[in-house]
This record gives sequence, structure tokens and C-alpha cells, in this order.
Amino acid sequence: MSEVMLEQRKTHQLLLLLLLLLLLLLLRCCCCCWATGFTMHIAAGRTWVVCVSEMGNGTPINMSWAGLMQILLVVVHLQQIICGSVRFSIPEEQGPGVLVGSLSEHFPPPYQLLTLKYLWMDKNTGDFYTTEEKMDREALFPEETKTEECIILHNAVVGPSGDLIQFAVIIEDINDNAPHFENSEIHLKMSEDVSVGTSFLLDDQALDRDAGYNSELSYQLEDSDGVFSLTVEDGPVIMLVVQTALDRETRDMYQMTLVATDRGTGPLSATATLIVTVTDVNDNCPSFSPDSPRSVSIPGDSPKNMLVAQVRATDPDSGSNAAIVYSLSPKVSEQAKNLLSLDSLTGSIRLTQDLQSDSSEELLLKGEVPFTLSPQNGKYLLSTSKALDYEMKREHHIFVVVHAEGSVITHSRRAIRLLVADVNDNAPIFVQSHYKLEVEENNQPGMSLLKVLATDADSGYNGRVTYSLDKHTSSIFNIDPNTGQLSVSAILDRERQDAHTLTVFAQDSGSPPLESAATVCIQVLDQNDNAPVFITPHFIFFMPENVKPFSQVGRVRVTDPDEGANGNTELHFVSSSGPFVLDNTLATLHTTTDLDRETHDRYELYLLASDHGHPVALTSTARVTIFVEDINDNQPKVILPSSNSSCQTVSQTAVTGTIVTKIFAIDADSGLNSEITYTVVMPDPVQNTSPFRVDSMSGNITVAQQLLQKDLGMHHLFIVVRDGGKPAPLYTTVWVNLLVNESVGPCHLDREPTWSGTADLVQTPQKTQICEAVDIRSAQLTLLVGLGMILVSTCWLVATVVLYLKQRRLHHKNRGHIEKNEIPLRLKDKYY
Repeated sequence: MSEVMLEQRKTHQLLLLLLLLLLLLLLRCCCCCWATGFTMHIAAGRTWVVCVSEMGNGTPINMSWAGLMQILLVVVHLQQIICGSVRFSIPEEQGPGVLVGSLSEHFPPPYQLLTLKYLWMDKNTGDFYTTEEKMDREALFPEETKTEECIILHNAVVGPSGDLIQFAVIIEDINDNAPHFENSEIHLKMSEDVSVGTSFLLDDQALDRDAGYNSELSYQLEDSDGVFSLTVEDGPVIMLVVQTALDRETRDMYQMTLVATDRGTGPLSATATLIVTVTDVNDNCPSFSPDSPRSVSIPGDSPKNMLVAQVRATDPDSGSNAAIVYSLSPKVSEQAKNLLSLDSLTGSIRLTQDLQSDSSEELLLKGEVPFTLSPQNGKYLLSTSKALDYEMKREHHIFVVVHAEGSVITHSRRAIRLLVADVNDNAPIFVQSHYKLEVEENNQPGMSLLKVLATDADSGYNGRVTYSLDKHTSSIFNIDPNTGQLSVSAILDRERQDAHTLTVFAQDSGSPPLESAATVCIQVLDQNDNAPVFITPHFIFFMPENVKPFSQVGRVRVTDPDEGANGNTELHFVSSSGPFVLDNTLATLHTTTDLDRETHDRYELYLLASDHGHPVALTSTARVTIFVEDINDNQPKVILPSSNSSCQTVSQTAVTGTIVTKIFAIDADSGLNSEITYTVVMPDPVQNTSPFRVDSMSGNITVAQQLLQKDLGMHHLFIVVRDGGKPAPLYTTVWVNLLVNESVGPCHLDREPTWSGTADLVQTPQKTQICEAVDIRSAQLTLLVGLGMILVSTCWLVATVVLYLKQRRLHHKNRGHIEKNEIPLRLKDKYY
């Protein structure tokens, strides 16, 4: 149920109760008046009710103490209903000066707030506002559940009598907390033979400190390349679903982004990296590598254990699934098995015995070349003696000299041309490994930034270089794969990101390809594209009128997201500044002279904030309202009577209650400081016998009792005129001179009266009760209300006795179930 519905329900209950009281009152009064009739006397603050019978004998009906206590209980109950329903609500994180509510709808002035940490109150209007200290719901109530209301109780003193009341302020939640994951990385392993459609539970979920819709989260999976999808079930339960078949040999790891977004207004989000590792199964057969020898020639004089060849096989699986064991095929002849041995782990083939050569010729290599000749069954094998390097020498010319033993012929010579084939053994190399450049923000889309260059010492496809950016690079940056030209396709904004670091890869076209990387750092330079911004378009400050010159009024905060001179702001007055001056160093307002609320109670200023940007400075304006708060610095001024020597003649025949004259005074202050009361100062015996009374509020002087012969003559009334200022009121005095005479004529005084009493004339005002809302306008209404209260209290007492007996009977019946339904004392505060 909403706060408004609760207030309406309580109001309806109060109205129904008042209607019931009125009906019972009318019924009782009609019966009483029909039977006897009544008269009523009011004197000295006491009410006496006399029922007059048909015989004319009046008997006073005095209310008993029990009846008075019952009436008091009813009044207190009504007061609690009225005062207990005062509740207000405000969203959290509000800035200073936001109106929360007003006590003027529930209580009479004046008002004083006792708890000033988060609110301050206008003591005249009862309006209360937020202070500089913001109310953070999550910080104030860290242990509260998300379904409970967060309430701060405030105490205030209200009414002329200074009664203490308590009201509640409900702190409503706003979406000011982003979701967060406890772990920035979520790791998950799955076999490569997992079936399509298989779901995996993700235990790592995001948390949100807000409440309601602001804490409800939705999840989204990014960078999954269609391999995985996300399903969220009630709970919530997050499941990662496999969409396509996995192959560890093609890709053994997937790195995705899990995004959690709340449902609040202006939704906030958080991300976590989801890493899926694909585990291996034995789904690939071993295969011999292309560089394994298919045929080998062995020299005839080769010794035992000489390495003949070494075969190599590979398996794309991993771990034990990729372990390879070599063995000879059953098709190998027994002669070959006796001559050769195979290492089952390394694939090495060696001779098991020495070989003999019957060659009578000898071949020799002429010159220093990286080759050797070795005899093999009457033939010679040409082999390399060290590694060849295509990049150092691409062609070799070999001269072989044949020499026959014992022959007169010296030798024969033959030239062999050997071309070295290139392999991809050189990665591209950047001319620079680190590039730096500066770019002004607000650039033209598609602008070229710089051109990177990498070279490759290999030839052909092995030396053909293409360029690319890291896959995590923002999509606004592009690079030409052939030329290496880097460009930006969008407008750069320094206020959002002032630097970008890119990784550029250069890759050749060899098999397998080789690559290298270079770093490009882009510094975004500032332009004056942001005007200064005030934190609020309207600043409101309150200053008491008694502050000293050069006192601080308040701080005017202004921000500019630009940097340097473009972000340096300066404040100026747009119009006349009045008695105020600006401190640009601290962005504060100060007074220059004394303030006088009676002369000027409010100031309206307009401020201009400008930066020092180039070529044009940007500006913004804000309105400042300064209210001058009143202090009690003005005494009441008596207007009537005009002087202490003026005199008023009163006829002896004036009846009781006749207004004979009036005291009228004004006060230049406001609020309680201007509320004036009038009091006659005289000794108690004289005051009790005086035939005149002064109304403390209106200042009317009336005849209090029938004027007698002893009252003839001059009466001097010494009147103290006070205001309601705190802590001590200010006052002035005036003499009211009344001449009681049989005939009305002019009255004259030769000199002013003098006061010989005490000089301290400050008295404490009389207090009244809290929540006094009923104005008794006539004696008959007072009687009807009293009779109604008696009737209602009697009904209440009977109902209480009946409920007590019924409850006592149920207590014995349900005694075993009471403890389960009772609210523990420590939790009662939560159910306020």
C-alpha cells in the first residue's frame, strides 16, 4: 500500500470517529435537554453545568475525576492519531535546499527541528529542506532488506507551548549503485565433444545494493561469436548454452564479456570476463610431418650406431592423447630389421653394424662450402655441414673433384649449382616499435592519423606483410591491411577518453605465418567545447540579519570538464550585486555590510561563469536568492494610546464586557519576534480587585465587573507590551489612564504616572496544549462536546471490559501458539 493511501485511510478513520462522536453527542443532549433543560455558567476558566427541572430547582452536575480522566484519554488518543500519521518521503542523494514537506498542515507554529543532521526547518512556515549532507539510503541502512522501508525519525518542538513531536521521513531508493561482480573473471571448462544445446550453470552472479526495480538485473553475453548463448531463468539462474560444435584443435579458449544491467531509470551495468577453456579428447590420428625423409642413402663405410634418419609424427591432440610411439611396420624385411634399429620414442633410425666399401675412387670438394661428401655403397652422398640461410646467400656453386687411386690421371672436375629455397623463418619487423601522436578532439570522421611500416627479410609470400589491429581495439579505429594507414572513423571526445593505446600487428603470408606487434599511443588534445556548468540553476541561501560584514553566505559550485585554460572558470555578477562580493578562489559569496531584514528581506542575484577558453570563452548563468532571516532586534512600538499622559473617561453605568479603550502596538520584526502580547503589571491584590481587564492578544481593555461607587476615580494601568522573541522578548511600556465618572466628559492629566515596581518586566508566556485544533466558540458547543466525551468514554470502558474478558478466554485456549505469533521486542522498531 502506498504512502498516500495510508494517509487517506487514517484520515477516513478519524472522520468516521468524529461523526460517531457527534451522533452520540446529539442523542445524549437531546435526551437530557428534553427531560430537564439546562443552563451553563463559565467563570474563572471553570465550566459548571446545571440541569433545571420542571420545578425550577437547579442541581449542579459536577464531573467526577474518573470521567475527567476518561475524557483526557480520548483526547490523547485523538492527538496520537493526528500526530502519529505525520510521515514524509524523499528520494535519497538529494542536494541541499530540496523541500521535503511541511508541518504546518498538522501543527500550529512556531516550529523548531531538533535533529539537524540531514534536514533544516523554517521555524515560521514549518517547511523543512535537505541540508548539504546527503541521505544515502545504502549507507544509512546497510543491514536493511530490500523490501523494508528505510525510515529516519526526527524530533521537533511545535506550537506556542513548545510541545515535542516526532515524525518519520522515508528515504526512497534511487538507482545510484551499479551492479558488481565479486570476481572480474569467471572460468569454465568443458570438453570439446560436448553436445550442442548443453547448458552450464554460472555460479558467479552480479549484486546490486539498490532495491526494487533498481536491483533487478538482466544479463547479456558479448563477443561469443555465436558459439555460446545465455539463458536466465527465475531465481535468477544463469545458464551458458553451447550453440555450435567445439573443436579444441581449432580453438581451445573463448573469452567473452558477461554484462549485468539493472532495470532502474538510467540503467547501470557491470561486466565480467567469461573464459571458457575447451578440454581435449582423443579424436585425431597421428600423422608424419612433411619434412620426414621418404628415402635415405647410406654410405658404404658407415660405422655402427650411425644415425641414418629420424622420422617425426605429430598429433593435434594434447596431453597423453598426443603421445606418439614409433615401431617398424610388419612389411619391413628381416634383413632390414637386422641392419637397422628404430627408437620408439624419438623416431631415430640407426645402424646396428659397420658397413664396408669397395670403392677405389675418392671424391673431394674444392673450396670452403657448407657441404660434405660421404661414400655410400660405391656412391657419394652430398649433404650439408651446417645450416643454410636464404637471406645471407641464395645460391651456392659446388665443385666436385674425382681422384682415382694409383692412376697417372690427376683428377676430373664437375660444377654443381645449388639454389637455396626460402622458408618462413623471419617475422616482420616494424621500423618503430612505439608510435606517439597528438590529435585534437572534434576531428573530422575518417581522418588519417599515421602510417606504420614493417619489413620482412623473407621472399615471396613469406615476405608479404599485412597489417591488423588487436581484436579488443575500439571499432572507431581502422587500418589499411596493405598500406598500414591508420585512421579514425568517429569524432574523438577528450572529456570521455583523453588517450587511446592501440596494438598494431604485422603478419607475413608464410606457413605457418609469423607476426610482430607495435604500440600506437594517441593523445587527444582539448578544445573549448564545454561551457561551465553550475551544480544547480538556482542557488538559495539563508542569512540572519545580525551577521558581521564579510561573513560567508554560501558556496557557488561550478564545473567545466575541459582542461587547462579551457576549464578554468571565473565568476561575475550579471546585475547589481547588492551588499555582496564574490571570492573566485573559493567560489563563495560574502557580505560587505550589515544586513537589515526590515529594510531588505531578500536579494536576487544573477551570476555569470566564464572559462578562459580560446578562441572564444564559453559562459553560463545561474540565479542566486538570499533570504535575510529575522532576529528580534526591534522593540514593540505603541501606536495607541498616543502618550502616557492621555486619559479616557469611563461611565459608571458601563456594563460588564464593555470595551472602554484599546492598546495597539506594532513590531517591525516578523514571526514570533513580531507577535505582541499585552500584560497589566500590578500587585496581585490590586490586580484581582481592578474593575478592568486587558486582553493579552487583542489589547482590548474591557469592564471586568460591575462598576461600583468605590470604583469612581482615576485608574492607572501600567501595561507591558512584549514580543514573542527568543530567547528573551523585547518590550516597551505604556500607561493607560481611565477615569470612572458618573458623567462622560473630557479627562486631563497634569503629569505622567511613574512606576515604582521592579525593573525586570520580562515574563514567561503562558503555555497551551499540543494539537489544540478545536476552537470553542460558544458555551453551548462546550457543553455538547463535554456530554459527548462522557458518553463515548462510557462506551469505550464497556468495550474495553468486553474485549478484555474475550481476550482472557482466548488466552487459555491458544496459550500454546502465542509465542509463535508474537513480534520479538528487538524487532518492534522495524514495524514502526
